[in-house]
Amino acid sequence: MHLNKISLHPETYPTDKYYPFNLSNFHRTKTMDFTSPVTFFVGENGTGKSTLLEAICIRCQIHIWRQNGRTRFENNPYEKTLFQYLTVEWTDGQVPGSYFSSDIFRDFAQSLDGWAASDPGMLKYFGGKSLMTQSHGQSIMSLFKARYKIKGLYFLDEPETALSPKSQVTLLQLLEDMSRAGHAQFIIATHSPILLACPGAIICSFDHLPVKQIEYEETEHYQIYKDFIENRTKYVTQR
Repeated sequence: MHLNKISLHPETYPTDKYYPFNLSNFHRTKTMDFTSPVTFFVGENGTGKSTLLEAICIRCQIHIWRQNGRTRFENNPYEKTLFQYLTVEWTDGQVPGSYFSSDIFRDFAQSLDGWAASDPGMLKYFGGKSLMTQSHGQSIMSLFKARYKIKGLYFLDEPETALSPKSQVTLLQLLEDMSRAGHAQFIIATHSPILLACPGAIICSFDHLPVKQIEYEETEHYQIYKDFIENRTKYVTQR
């Protein structure tokens, strides 16, 4: 384990009118302990799981490979500031790591291609060939397989987005293998019941106030998929 605990400090928030400081979760949840090499954040869209994931990453001083965004119609000056109001506790000092989300992965892959143009040896750290020459799902798995062999703290925001069910199973096995090896810790926001099945993982539900640790079978993801498979006719029109 690298990261032991985070603490939120709502008494210092600059506002309670704007996102994310208007979310009840960030007022009612004061601390979160990390007691497993794999921790999942689950919950409905808008409950703050991805926002907290990114804030922890920034507070841990792990760079996010995001290019400058486009101009927005309405700007929220507080949107990316949650990290300023939380603290982290390490087990044995800060470690490096990385942040993954499907929507910014292409930014990183393009940057890597630029580096490789002058130093082709860079690619050996990412599966040996350009990520841009592979399918989206293949390039993501190439990154995971190469990067997670290195000691570190790894944040993943809905990594299943571009992965087939078979690739999700491969990622599940990778998470289990790397966490068992003892050098890697993962904090993952997900909607995937396949990934949530990772043995020994902690599941934190953002659908509860405060955020609550739940079992795999208690997740809405498991319950909906199980019910759908067993009672498909309830959900689809028979023709």
